[in-house]
Amino acid sequence: MNISDIPFGVTDWSQIERSEHAGETGMAYWRTQVFGALRVRMVEYSAGYLADHWCHKGHILLCLEGELHTELEDGRRFVMTAGMSYQVADQAEAHRSSTPGGARLFIVD
Repeated sequence: MNISDIPFGVTDWSQIERSEHAGETGMAYWRTQVFGALRVRMVEYSAGYLADHWCHKGHILLCLEGELHTELEDGRRFVMTAGMSYQVADQAEAHRSSTPGGARLFIVD
């Protein structure tokens, strides 16, 4: 990752407009900022959320609260709790998220 041409800034995530994204079940709520080529998001998944697609985008993801279940298209599964993170490159391994009780995430992609 090459981060360039982004001046110092502070983000108050509570002031960023929230967008809604329906999953196969449940909802995802994104607060999104774009800095050059970087998209940075604070994401909340409702209880019972299941993504409606396999994602091929690369991410660095940090679980802030709750429990996130990540399934790879090849069948591997991972459970992440607060303080755990994952990273995956663009087009590397398709993945999708779900959560039984809800989760709050910080994602850079």
